[in-house]
Amino acid sequence: MCGRYLLTTPSEALARLFSFIERPNLPPRYNIAPTQDAPVVRQRRDPPGERSLQTLRWGVVPPWSEGPKFGSPLINARAESLAEKASFRTAFRRRRCLVPADGFYEWRGAGADKEPYLITRSDGAPFAFAGLWERWTPPERAAGSPPAVDSFAIITTEANDFLRPLHARMPVILPQESYARWLDPDAEPADLAPLLAPAPNALLRYVPIGRAVNSVRNDGSELIAPTGPEMRWS
Repeated sequence: MCGRYLLTTPSEALARLFSFIERPNLPPRYNIAPTQDAPVVRQRRDPPGERSLQTLRWGVVPPWSEGPKFGSPLINARAESLAEKASFRTAFRRRRCLVPADGFYEWRGAGADKEPYLITRSDGAPFAFAGLWERWTPPERAAGSPPAVDSFAIITTEANDFLRPLHARMPVILPQESYARWLDPDAEPADLAPLLAPAPNALLRYVPIGRAVNSVRNDGSELIAPTGPEMRWS
């Protein structure tokens, strides 16, 4: 599961990591939530191999749906069923993306006692979730019809041993050397399946934080202030 994440690295540093051509002004965001727009990296066919950074709606809107206002947003896609699930199988073949992040949140416990945790790379570096994107187009292009919507989902897999105490699943975190392979529009899904594995235990760390992150209205650096000791794999 991945229901919230953060992206605070400046766009210049992200451009060096992900090799996209734009230099957009990206404000730091500490509480990116479903249905909000967020940056993703996509690869163009023309010119070949050129990457772009664009903001898409988080939560896939299937092409056959009535629109983004109908139904629950498909924010996560299970790695185990990508090739079969109608909502994602075409995107898995043709429309893959990278979702830049500096960390994500998970909760442990139940009800009002759920405790939030911030999960980041052990070295504090930004990274990318494996993502899929889709385009919804209104059935009639009449005057007053809603615009087309590009949306994305984050792929999840079973949690590694380190994160399993927090949740049974985790987002797929791609290593940098796999970015080109994941974005390649001609890559076969069967050849990409090995990338959809849990991250190495030692790659990540987590720390408890305050419950202010529970509200999507809150979005500031105070959300990631630790309230307890940091945990690392040992």
